[in-house]
Amino acid sequence: MGGALLLSACSSMKLDDFARGTPPMALEEYFAGHSTAYGMFFDRSKDVRRQFVVQLDGKWDGSVLTLDEDFTYSDGEKQQRHWTFRKQPDGGWTGTAPDVVGEAHGRSSGNAYRMRYTADLKAGDSTYRVDFDDWLFRQSQDVVLNHAVVTKYGFDVGEVQLAFVKK
Repeated sequence: MGGALLLSACSSMKLDDFARGTPPMALEEYFAGHSTAYGMFFDRSKDVRRQFVVQLDGKWDGSVLTLDEDFTYSDGEKQQRHWTFRKQPDGGWTGTAPDVVGEAHGRSSGNAYRMRYTADLKAGDSTYRVDFDDWLFRQSQDVVLNHAVVTKYGFDVGEVQLAFVKK
């Protein structure tokens, strides 16, 4: 998490800057049900390295949000991730997934949500431990934009951009 802390020290964007943004970025409301995300991974030179589509199915039981993600990459590779998010008494969220090291920690303010976590990222036959600084911005009832900065040892590895569309 040290890399994410270093990154956040350099960023001027603050979650509270979005407190008045609407519609609210309520994870349990937006991600319950089916949505589709269209995304790209950019390397540190800003070149597109991968494009992908994600089918998401979420279930909210009043305290836990489970989110199943099925990734299909443009080269035909497929991956799955199963997230379990728990709403905390202070309004924040913790999340776990098989490739996440420890817990992801996130918080919403207005139409924005910020989550930080460390993950073991598979790339080809290798796995890399990297830090994510993940921002989601709810644009409408049906659309959420996502921008994540990926770092290793505090250095930029790349960025992920996604557009979620609620069905």
